[in-house]
Amino acid sequence: MRNLFLTLSLALTAVAAFAQSNPVVRWHQIVGVITAPGVDNPVAGVTDSNNNTVNQIHSGTLPWTTRRGSARVNLASGEGSFEVEGLVLNGGSATGTPGPINSVVGTLVCNPGAPNQDIIDTTSVPLSSAGNAELSFRLNVPSACSTPLFLIRIPQAGLRWIAAAAVPFTGNAATF
Repeated sequence: MRNLFLTLSLALTAVAAFAQSNPVVRWHQIVGVITAPGVDNPVAGVTDSNNNTVNQIHSGTLPWTTRRGSARVNLASGEGSFEVEGLVLNGGSATGTPGPINSVVGTLVCNPGAPNQDIIDTTSVPLSSAGNAELSFRLNVPSACSTPLFLIRIPQAGLRWIAAAAVPFTGNAATF
């Protein structure tokens, strides 16, 4: 019995070590920012030593919606991908279209709101007239990346976020 316990303990330790050496975060949904027209809804701000909020990621100032989407990032290797369908404006004369927005950037935010917050962007990718975009990428992820966020941002407007990945799952690559 003691040998069985020792064997099981070693196996669980090995599995845990493997999972920590190959962490993958997968978000099963991408949702548009829902904000009133003209209102900013920033995320991931850090308070500096003078009690000022800095390093915020500002939102688009119009409501956006999506039909579906997902994102995945391997925090150890930096490999990842995202895809979004139907990322369009929800209100005004451009409803149901991306309006003037013709490209997007994926953004991984590590340690959001903490002093060691990191914001890492992908290259930009075209956004179709139907609001579709997808990209496979490799990022330089810092070794400490807890509570990661994944955002879709628009390079045409100062990298404001218009959609966020939701419903995260963390595990190792073998579980996907």
